[in-house]
Amino acid sequence: PWPGMLQLSKVTPSLLIGNARAACNQDLLTREGVTFCINVTRQQPFPGLQQVRGMRVPVFDDPAEDLYRYFERCSDAIEEAVNSGGKCLVYCKNGRSRSAAICIAYLMRHRKLPLKDAFETVKTARPVAEPNAGFWSQLQRYEEDLQ
Repeated sequence: PWPGMLQLSKVTPSLLIGNARAACNQDLLTREGVTFCINVTRQQPFPGLQQVRGMRVPVFDDPAEDLYRYFERCSDAIEEAVNSGGKCLVYCKNGRSRSAAICIAYLMRHRKLPLKDAFETVKTARPVAEPNAGFWSQLQRYEEDLQ
């Protein structure tokens, strides 16, 4: 199959990461059983499925953006979706930087993984995952907070 434009990568059985194009493919979301999505962009649309609740994190993929202040809220929202038997999709335009950072923050907070291991987990699921330098230092700060 041709690589990844229309695929959702599984970080954990209940946490998926993808790009905006895949996130708006209703068949794909229905097939994967997605119940909640976190849209980590300012402009990209939501899937438009009634059974999928959504939350927007309005940041650009810019190292100067403050994604840190959303880590806790997003992590807790993912955990809530997972605990209620649902599946959460985190996406941004390319499924590379912003969404990866949110998934990493979640793994650190709720799966108690160190930053390095959380990054490896996301990277294994989605090889293009690469938070920008600014988000990376915010994740380092978050790791210290969680200790």
